[in-house]
Amino acid sequence: MGLIAKYTLGLKPGLTIILVSLPLYIYAWFEFRSYFYNGVHGVLVSSFFIDYFHSLTALHTPPILISSITGGFLLGAGIGMMLLTKASAGGVDLLALILAKVISLNVGIIILIFDSVVVLFGWLIIQESTLIYSGLMVGMVGLTTFCITTTFSPQH
Repeated sequence: MGLIAKYTLGLKPGLTIILVSLPLYIYAWFEFRSYFYNGVHGVLVSSFFIDYFHSLTALHTPPILISSITGGFLLGAGIGMMLLTKASAGGVDLLALILAKVISLNVGIIILIFDSVVVLFGWLIIQESTLIYSGLMVGMVGLTTFCITTTFSPQH
């Protein structure tokens, strides 16, 4: 959602993530206090670094297919490990933690569903090739998060 806001409104992605996450953190403060404490630092730090390192996108990057797969795997691994400790980086991760507790569905699947919907909405403004690679990355994030949270969950 941060990238869609960047492309449509020219906003900084990290700042957008904080703004979009704000209602979720207010809700977590009242209903899931541990999720608030475990995640507020994550959203602030990750959003700061997203905006801080944005200028690096002008540098030479590896092939986008490799970046999509590797980035999705690394993001999914990091998110999966955070979610095992009930921590989050905000946004969809926090929403997925809350929903997983309510509807008893794996948090990785919930993240995959939400991120897929966001990517599908992105087809209105993002070029087709970027959309395909974004979908591949989202799939890797969801699959990796699902595998980590399923395999290493304290209930197993």
